[in-house]
Amino acid sequence: MFTGIIEETGVLERIDFRSESALLTVKAARVLSGTVTGDSIAVNGACLTVTSVGQGRFTADAMPETLRSTAFRSLGPGAPLNLERALTPTSRLGGHIVSGHVDGVGVLRQKTAAGVAELLTVEGPPAALRFMIPKGSVALDGISLTLVTVTPPVFTVSVIPHTLRETTLGRARPGTAFNLETDILGKYVAHFLRVPGALAPPAETGGLTLEFLRQNGF
Repeated sequence: MFTGIIEETGVLERIDFRSESALLTVKAARVLSGTVTGDSIAVNGACLTVTSVGQGRFTADAMPETLRSTAFRSLGPGAPLNLERALTPTSRLGGHIVSGHVDGVGVLRQKTAAGVAELLTVEGPPAALRFMIPKGSVALDGISLTLVTVTPPVFTVSVIPHTLRETTLGRARPGTAFNLETDILGKYVAHFLRVPGALAPPAETGGLTLEFLRQNGF
């Protein structure tokens, strides 16, 4: 699990595509501290397992599902990458709960000034937008952000100067692709309400009630 608070911006040194997978070699510094083979690092919001580490870089495999669900295929050597190590029990949860399991790819449509911040308008797939609400949370390339508006097929987020400086968002331009991850809590609630028998209240209760939610730990 991650927080969506980026620790550093690394650089994609190389990406070796195979028939259905890829091997990423990433130059980094801060996230290498204490990292060993088998650890998890979020790379542009996608949870990857470290396969080797040393000499200012680490490698990680991207399996077929990862390549299908992310924007990794559009990256080339020299691309900046948002990096975050997995949570430890003593970490501050400065952003929101991020699993590193990407829901789809969004595309930046507009970037406008909003006081000291910048307002990003992003077009996303319907399957991801259905879990977004104004003032809710979303991860863009692994960055925890607060949603301002949600008007399908687009949503907007406001980005402060610090985030623009410390992540890849400062370099983003219209047409830039982002890995999107919606709030995991919203996905679970939607699943419980949609799937018959998944914490479904008895028919005689008349539907979802506050008492039912209390009984089931919400």
